[in-house]
Amino acid sequence: MGTSAIALLRVSGGDGAKVAQNIFGTTPPPRVAQHGDYHERGGGLIDDVLFTFFRGPHSYTGEDSLEISCHGNPFIAQKILEDLIARGCRLAEPGEFTKRAFLNGRMDLSQAEAVMDLISARSERALAAANRQLRGSLGKQMGALVDRLLGVIVRVEAYIDFPEEDLPPEDRGFFLRELSSLASDTDRLLATSHYGELLRDGIKTVIVGAPNVGKSSLLNRLVGRERALVSPEPGTTRDFIEERILVGPHCLRIIDTAGLNPSPAPLEKLGMEKTVECIEEADLLLVVLDSNDLCASVPHELNNDAARDKSLIILNKNDLIHNNSTVRQFPYVPHGISVSALTGSGIETLVEAISAHADRFRDGNDEESVAINARHSSALKISRDCLNAALIKLDVNTPMELLASDLRQILAAYGEIVGKVNNEEMLDRLFSTFCIGK
Repeated sequence: MGTSAIALLRVSGGDGAKVAQNIFGTTPPPRVAQHGDYHERGGGLIDDVLFTFFRGPHSYTGEDSLEISCHGNPFIAQKILEDLIARGCRLAEPGEFTKRAFLNGRMDLSQAEAVMDLISARSERALAAANRQLRGSLGKQMGALVDRLLGVIVRVEAYIDFPEEDLPPEDRGFFLRELSSLASDTDRLLATSHYGELLRDGIKTVIVGAPNVGKSSLLNRLVGRERALVSPEPGTTRDFIEERILVGPHCLRIIDTAGLNPSPAPLEKLGMEKTVECIEEADLLLVVLDSNDLCASVPHELNNDAARDKSLIILNKNDLIHNNSTVRQFPYVPHGISVSALTGSGIETLVEAISAHADRFRDGNDEESVAINARHSSALKISRDCLNAALIKLDVNTPMELLASDLRQILAAYGEIVGKVNNEEMLDRLFSTFCIGK
């Protein structure tokens, strides 16, 4: 069975119905695909197409929209595009359709960002997280936080602005409970920041070891092609080499580094300095040892708790062991994965171990949890700092007027994540909750 590509052109704006009428002689019923000939303004036939009209606000952008599906020949698509411009349309700016969708209330800001996450997803986990956010997962959680915060603000504002009204007694215990709960939930969202970074950029996986243990060969085997030069001469790799690969549902940024030589030459030493930097920044370390070296031990740069916790020990070159029925044990390396980067022996076991280690980054993040980005993290850190300041003020019985300033800053920071909070919403809550001025 043969396949053929199509191209899709989208027109959005107040004149969407008029454009459809001018081109096809009719405005089709909304959301019903129609078949027709596309004639340019001069009358020449360009292509037979499918066209669908979407009446705002029930469209991607919230505006009247026309979608034209033509054959995928770039020349045909370009001809139609030029004709649309001649009819008064203009080229959309980068991201403009999604921007219009946000401005027209079709999605919140976090959902708009999820569109790009969806487009650039490099793994199953990243794709699933982007889809959750696109469907409003983060927006719903932030909406709940804003709603609870507004409940606190309206009480504080009431005590400040209407002190003579018949209000309930001031209950600082209520404020402490609510703000402590908000701080806890804010911290929970902040904790997903690193996981979100791993989903978007990949798990930084660094291959380390002494010179000539087969680090570059292992990189080539995992990548599936000759990415790094391999030589029997020690110290071939002087700088790091980076590639992205898929391991199960995970994306890895895998990095081959210069060997850790206890007696390096001057040029080797520069490469080792970069290796040490990579070790400190790594999420996962693949520590490669030579199975045939009876004195093999983990390099001293990796003999600390932080490095050990993120390390997998790989015993390479098992194809050169005379008795392959036993895995050589080392006095300093009781556990290791036996592989041959040359033949591929044990690589499947290694891939499974890497995937299992990568799953650890999901600890505390269930299937429905969000994974915030750097912008969300910055806003949440501001809100958390203001929450802590407000809790301190409550603890020392600071006047409500000073507490209100912190609460406003928290509201503004929350609002930056999904879009600004409407002041009218707060006023509505204020009067409906306390029935002031009746």
